[in-house]
Amino acid sequence: MDGIQQVALPILGIVAAAAATFYAVSFSELREKSFNDLEDSETENGGFKYVSSRERRARKKAEKQVKS
Repeated sequence: MDGIQQVALPILGIVAAAAATFYAVSFSELREKSFNDLEDSETENGGFKYVSSRERRARKKAEKQVKS
C-alpha cells in the first residue's frame, strides 16, 4: 500500500499540473480570440476606427469645399 502511494502521488501531481496548464492556455487563447473578434466587429460594423489627424483635416476641408 505504501509503494502505491509513493507512485500515485507524483502521477496525480503531474496530471493536475497538466490539467491546470491546459485550462490556462485554453482560456488565454479564448480571450485573445474574443478580443480579435471584437476588434474585427467594430471595424466592420462602423464602430470606432482610428483616423489620423491628417485624414480628419482632409475630410473637414473636403466637406467645407462641398458646402461652399
